[in-house]
Amino acid sequence: MKRLFRSKSDKMISGVCGGLAEYLNIDSTLIRLAFALGSVFLALIGGIIAYVICLFVIPEGE
Repeated sequence: MKRLFRSKSDKMISGVCGGLAEYLNIDSTLIRLAFALGSVFLALIGGIIAYVICLFVIPEGE
């Protein structure tokens, strides 16, 4: 069974995007790009808040 974890090896800030990419089995650059574009289009502050929430909700991987 697959579980969502923050990545220890594929991280820029805290591994949220890297962990999500590992879970979805896609390139982490695509996740980072989607997050950046979504943050710009939806509202920068909302994207930052969503990232910080994910930082605390998603556990760190092994």
